[in-house]
Amino acid sequence: MINLVILGSTGSIGTQTLEVARENREEINILAISCNRNIEKLYSQIKEFTPKYAVVYSKTKYLELKNTVKLTKMSTEILHGMEGLNYISKISDADTVVSSLVGNIGLVPTVTAIKEGKRIALANKEVLVTSGELIMKLAEEYNSEIIPVDSEHSAIFQCLRGNNKKSIDKIILTASGGPFNKFTKNEIIDLKANKALKHPNWSMGKKISIDSATLMNKGLEVIEAKWLFDVELNQIDVVVHPESIVHSLVQYKDSSVIAQMGLPDMKLPIQYALFYPNRMKNDYPRLNLAEISKLTFEKPDLVKFPCLNLAFESLRIGGTMTTVLNAANEVLVDLYLKDKIKFYDIPLFIESVLEKHKPILNPTIDDILGVDKEIRKKVFNEVLKNIRK
Repeated sequence: MINLVILGSTGSIGTQTLEVARENREEINILAISCNRNIEKLYSQIKEFTPKYAVVYSKTKYLELKNTVKLTKMSTEILHGMEGLNYISKISDADTVVSSLVGNIGLVPTVTAIKEGKRIALANKEVLVTSGELIMKLAEEYNSEIIPVDSEHSAIFQCLRGNNKKSIDKIILTASGGPFNKFTKNEIIDLKANKALKHPNWSMGKKISIDSATLMNKGLEVIEAKWLFDVELNQIDVVVHPESIVHSLVQYKDSSVIAQMGLPDMKLPIQYALFYPNRMKNDYPRLNLAEISKLTFEKPDLVKFPCLNLAFESLRIGGTMTTVLNAANEVLVDLYLKDKIKFYDIPLFIESVLEKHKPILNPTIDDILGVDKEIRKKVFNEVLKNIRK
């Protein structure tokens, strides 16, 4: 029996994790769940899975849900804020924590879970993007197993099974190219967020959908891959694969290339992470290559999608540069979603703030959290100043 905590159960990964739990009720017990503000969905999850604990990050929404649960005499204890997230991350009954919070808010509770030796099913990119070296060292120190949930990193993880990591020549991350892949730069310039949210292959949350459109999502995955698989930056390549069937590949020193393939469905890497090293039978649609008929690959266009290059450059410099990249991107994506800025304002402002930042090498968690807070404020104020002009 897997005793499971889900950090971010109302988001895309969280809800799909609960779908996997629903399909494997005899093997998975939901101990705790959480949300930011979506208490309607959280309440529905509480009714179905009756967890011991549920956390609401928003203070007002926490009080609202706490009163509702009290009136209905449910047994689930409602907790609040970062304190609540940390509490459920270390409860002794839990053996696995799904880290699927959106943004750097997931850093501290994930570290808490690692220090308790939990298995981490990691879907929160920002944890490794901002703190990858620290996270991997802590995982080794506390004997905490980190299993990637992102389809690309899950694919690499699977391709590495039974092989010596020292034999890796290259890791090749595949990118769908997002909804704007076939557009020209001039066609993209004035497109609003509602267009960017229409991903051709994947069902994802708003933030990651925009990141997919800018290719920042792939840039963040490059940074993750460096830390997850302990490779050098020059050992990581990105290739655009619009069909999203080959989820990533590993090229070995003998020139062999091993790929992991499947239909685009996040439930598969979620299930794999939860049950690893076992493969569980399921009724998900099967890949039929004859029906797909062809698979295509191309180089990413770094002129149309400069965010990918910014990610490579921030990782090359190191230290808190990736924290700056991530913090700036989160603020700018939120502003783009609110139609406050244009598509290419995202890389423009990110590049500006990266150029001005003096990186802290070998940062502590406190350094990372401090830089994260500072950059968010700087970027927001800078954008606000430009909007007023």
